[in-house]
Amino acid sequence: MGIEQRPVDRRAALRLLGGVGVALVGGDVLAACSRADGPAGGPAGGPAGGPAGTAVGGTAPGTGGAGTDPPVLASAGGRLEVTLTAAPGTYNDTSPGPTLVVRPGDELVITLENRLDGDTNLHTHGLHVSPEGDGDNIFATVAPGGRRTYRYRLPTDHPSGTFWYHPHPHGAVAAQLASGLAGVIVVEDDLDRLPALAGATHRVLVLGDGAGGGGASMPQMTQGREAGPTTVNRQTAPRYTARAGALEHWRFVNASPSRIHALHLDGGVLHLIAADHGRLARPEPIDELVLSPGERAEVLVPVRGAGPLTLTERAYDRGRIAMGPMMGTADAGWAGTVLTVDVRGTVVEAPAVPDRLRPEPDDAGPVTRARELTLDLVMGMGAGGGMGRGGMGGGGAGMDAFRIDGKAFDPARTDITATVGDVEEWTIRNTTTIDHPFHLHVWPFQVLARTGSATPPRGWKDTVDVPANGEVRIRIPFRDIPGRTVYHCHILDHEDMGMMGVIEVRPR
Repeated sequence: MGIEQRPVDRRAALRLLGGVGVALVGGDVLAACSRADGPAGGPAGGPAGGPAGTAVGGTAPGTGGAGTDPPVLASAGGRLEVTLTAAPGTYNDTSPGPTLVVRPGDELVITLENRLDGDTNLHTHGLHVSPEGDGDNIFATVAPGGRRTYRYRLPTDHPSGTFWYHPHPHGAVAAQLASGLAGVIVVEDDLDRLPALAGATHRVLVLGDGAGGGGASMPQMTQGREAGPTTVNRQTAPRYTARAGALEHWRFVNASPSRIHALHLDGGVLHLIAADHGRLARPEPIDELVLSPGERAEVLVPVRGAGPLTLTERAYDRGRIAMGPMMGTADAGWAGTVLTVDVRGTVVEAPAVPDRLRPEPDDAGPVTRARELTLDLVMGMGAGGGMGRGGMGGGGAGMDAFRIDGKAFDPARTDITATVGDVEEWTIRNTTTIDHPFHLHVWPFQVLARTGSATPPRGWKDTVDVPANGEVRIRIPFRDIPGRTVYHCHILDHEDMGMMGVIEVRPR
């Protein structure tokens, strides 16, 4: 799936817009941009410069009510320094945690304070930064009552887009994320100062569900925990208000531990402008947006004013793991209303969507090495090996155990070694009967092919869904940034149960 995009044909787009076409702005808009320090008004809570909402705190999702955005903390003078206090279900007493806004070349400094009962740490999902030392180092943890300072230097050519942060202590990742520990990182650049984007109403939409952070049964972990309706910023079915004639800019993050969200907009059109690792060259109108856990997307939504906009979700069946008759089965996704936008004002022409955002992305380059990885499962009794926190890292005796190439995660073992400058092509095969979203830290990749998809996902990715009994082929340019980190299934119970490997990229 990656970000699965079902294109809308021109007639369908015109029909949804009530016969009013979307005006297209030609030419290379980057030529009209000028560099300025600081964010373009902030990504949350209304047009640029508008107020940011307050996120819903606590570990239980709220029900209904006015939609809100997380609070925003933005860099100034090339630096953003913040403290994140991890408590049950919240960062800094909010869930999602504060949205961190930075620019290419900035230094981001985060001091993590742990007020949980167990170890935690921090992963900056999707950022192209060093995984070593005090960078995006998921091998280091923070004990209860402790603190750790992370320092991330973004490259000057880091792409703009939507990224996020969440805990990554092996063996407890699913529970901590499901409790509400997650937040968004926005990287802005000159594209965000284009009139169409700068004047849009910006919304951060963190998708979750009611899985919760408590203990999960073996069937729940094997299937991947999910429960209840889909939430947006820890709210169920929130309502937002938009002005007729406005352009909405929505940043989606799938922060569910397991659920795949298949989204459709009734009353409007979603124009996809960004995937995991940055903006696309051109917006693409789509009928459905499918996000597996960990994936992000940005869309533009022109508001014409002919009634409310309703974002709905269909139940997505991500497969089943066969379990004994006494263990039961998990739900097959969820269907319902995700959010509603009430439109104020009279019917007007839809606002323009830019025709072009940036030049077409460079190809990854010629392949220097090919690899094959296999995602598999060892069922039940005596699976053993690769223990993580809580004795569940690789599946203890009597537990199901998820594997990559037949091996459970071992932080002391390096599974793949590459060199800066290499371009590798990986074929990732899923031998199980359930989807496995595959995530690689630090280094983005291009998706070349995916079972069941006629067209591979557009844009640069760091997470792509590998369908049950299917495969995905990706190309990874290790252009810079050496270091040692991980790749894993982003059904986080599966990662906790051993489906993770270690990669080291060495300097040339």
